[in-house]
Amino acid sequence: MKTETGADTTTHPEGQGQYPEFRPVGVETVPASSSWTKAEPAPLMEAVVEKANMARAYRRVVANQGAPGADGMTVHQLADHLKHHWPTLRERLLAGEYHPSPIRAVEIPKPKGGTRQLGIPTVTDRLIQQALLQVLTPRFDPGFSASSYGYRPKRSAQQAVSAMKDHVAAGHRWVVDLDLKAFFDRVNHDLLMARVARRVCDKRVLRLIRRYLEAGMFQDGLAAPRRQGTPQGGPLSPLLANILLDDVDKELERRGHRFCRYADDLQVYVRSRRAGERVMTSLSDFLESSLRLTVNRDKSAVDRPWNRGYLGYTLTRHRLPKLTLAKASLRRLMQRVREILRRARGCHIRRVIEELTPVLRGWANYFSLVDVKRPLEALDQWIRRRLRCMIWRQWKRPVTRRRKLLALGLDEQRAWKSAGNGRGPWWNAGASHMNQALPRKWFDWLGLISVLDTVKRA
Repeated sequence: MKTETGADTTTHPEGQGQYPEFRPVGVETVPASSSWTKAEPAPLMEAVVEKANMARAYRRVVANQGAPGADGMTVHQLADHLKHHWPTLRERLLAGEYHPSPIRAVEIPKPKGGTRQLGIPTVTDRLIQQALLQVLTPRFDPGFSASSYGYRPKRSAQQAVSAMKDHVAAGHRWVVDLDLKAFFDRVNHDLLMARVARRVCDKRVLRLIRRYLEAGMFQDGLAAPRRQGTPQGGPLSPLLANILLDDVDKELERRGHRFCRYADDLQVYVRSRRAGERVMTSLSDFLESSLRLTVNRDKSAVDRPWNRGYLGYTLTRHRLPKLTLAKASLRRLMQRVREILRRARGCHIRRVIEELTPVLRGWANYFSLVDVKRPLEALDQWIRRRLRCMIWRQWKRPVTRRRKLLALGLDEQRAWKSAGNGRGPWWNAGASHMNQALPRKWFDWLGLISVLDTVKRA
C-alpha cells in the first residue's frame, strides 16, 4: 500500500532502476561481532546507515515516487543531493545530532466524508525513515499478534476480511466495531516511546524517532510544533501505530477474544449482544485509560456483522455467510468513474478506457474475495452505459448520430428514428439501438476491463 507521499507500507518489488542509483560512500558493514549492549549485539544506528540498508531504502523511496516535502526536493533530485551531502548526513546520524525537517501538511478527502491531514516528509527524511523501518521491522513484527493485518510483511487487508468471515461462520455473529477518533493525531508520544524502548536500546535511534514524532507541521508558511500524534505520510508511521496498538491486541488475546485489526480498524466478534456490550465498555475503558486514545462513540457500535462493513466488504445473513461488497465501496468506485468521464469529455473513447483500466483492475483485484457476483455484473453494465452516454453526447447533432449508427450496423430507418427521438443521452445510452450499435464485444475489443471477469479470474 502507498500513502500520499508514496511511502511503502507493504512488500512491493524493489525499484527497477529508472532513476540514478545511490551508492553510499564511506560506509562499511557493521561486523557481527561488534558489541554495544547485552540487549543489542550491534549498535542499531550503524545498522541503519549501513551501505546495503541505505541502498535498499533509496530504491524503495524512488520506486514509490511521491510528492515533494516542504523543501520542494523531488525523488528525481535525491541521488544528486546525496552524492554531495551523504557523508555529512551519515556523521550527524551516527552522532545523534540529526534533526528532521518540518513536514508539509496536505488535506485529502476521507472515504466516508470530511478530510484527513497527511504530513509529507522531505524525500531525505523519507529515505532515513525507510532505512529505520527496514531495521526495526524484524525486531518488532515477529512479536505482533496473528490477528493484526495492517502494514505488515506478507499480510494484507484481504487476509483480515477472510478471518472476519471465518469468525462469523464459527458462530460469533455479533461484532464490536470500534472507531478510534483521529487515532494518528492523538498518539501520546511518551507512551509510544516507552513501547519502542522495550526493544530498542540505542539512544540515538530513540532520539531520532522522537524527533520525527515532534517534527513541526509546515502549513500556511509556518511550522507548528507537535505535542502528540504520528503524522500519516511517512514510512515509519504505520509501524509505530502497530507498536502502540499491539497492547490492545495482547489484551484481547489475554481475554480469549476473536478479533481482526487492520491499523486502527478494529472489530471483535462475540456470540451475543450482551457479550458485545460488555466488551465495548471494557475495551473502551482500556483504550482511554491505558493508551489515552479516544473511542468515537457515535461511530462505534455493537451490531450484526452484515450491518457493519469491514475494509470495504460486508457479509450476507446466511448461516454460512458470504462476502459481498459494502454499498459504500460501490458508491466510491462509481463516483471515481464519473469523475474520470467528466474530465474526459471530448476525448477519444480509447483514451478514456486507458484511464479507466488501472482503476478498474486495481479495484477488482482488491475485491476478488466477494462471493456474491450480481453487483459486479450490474456494475459492468452501468460502466458501459456511462460510456455509451458519453459517446452519444459527443455525436451531438441528429445527422451525426444517424451517420454513426449506420456505420455501426443499424438499418437506415432505425438509425433515422433513433437519431431524432428527442430523448436525453442517458435514456439513449440504455436503449436497444445503442446496445446494438455498441455491444459488449465492441468495448471488449477496445480493451475495457470487465470487473466481474477480473474478479472471477483472481
